Amino acid sequence: MATRPKHLTTDGSYSPKTNAGHPRRVTTLPPSIVGSLRMMARELRTHAPFTLLGTLTGIVIIVVFSVASVPHSISTVLFWTLHPTHVMLSAIVTAGMYRLHSAGRLWPTIAIGYVGSIGIATLSDCLIPYVGEILLNLPNREIHLGFIEKWWLVNPLAGAGIAFAYLWPRTKFPHAGHVLLSTWASLFHMTMALGASLNLLVATGVFVFLFLAVWIPCCTSDIVFPLLFASTGDSRATGESRKHKGESP
Repeated sequence: MATRPKHLTTDGSYSPKTNAGHPRRVTTLPPSIVGSLRMMARELRTHAPFTLLGTLTGIVIIVVFSVASVPHSISTVLFWTLHPTHVMLSAIVTAGMYRLHSAGRLWPTIAIGYVGSIGIATLSDCLIPYVGEILLNLPNREIHLGFIEKWWLVNPLAGAGIAFAYLWPRTKFPHAGHVLLSTWASLFHMTMALGASLNLLVATGVFVFLFLAVWIPCCTSDIVFPLLFASTGDSRATGESRKHKGESP
């Protein structure tokens, strides 16, 4: 039986001719991207139960706050305590992960630690909750960007976390603690926007947005993000990721 003619593709492999007589183009993703995607999927799958548990604690808190008519000022104080703390701890882990798996130069460590902590903590604690507040039509909705609104508090704490990681790089922080910290920061951003009463629709919406606000940002920021910029030939990245299955990203 005659074999179909084959043609070299752009990546050096052979592919059969198409009906039009042209070689079928075969495209493959670079191994580093494939590895990062697999790592991200693994982290999301592994940490979903932690995130679900953290979200449930948030719902309990919001119900208690609603029943007890806790003043909004309490939510404000709690948000501005938890969000800066979240930024600092995220900076320690993000910069520490990059430092351990790269040449560890100063300026890249600062840049990656800052973007990975400020950027992703802002997404998790501020932006996603605010989108939820808009969609749920909460009466007191307002966005709070910590690195701008309280720049004198949030930015120095991010810098302190990066400095700590540069001098003493460590990446181990219990994931349950990270999830609860991020969940409650996101929660108190939303409780500041609540009205006098809480109904089932709002509680369900808060649950969904709390889960999303924590699950994707927190489970990718401290491992996947810094390793994207780390030295691609470092085989320790895979091993370190495996060791973090029960710990923070």
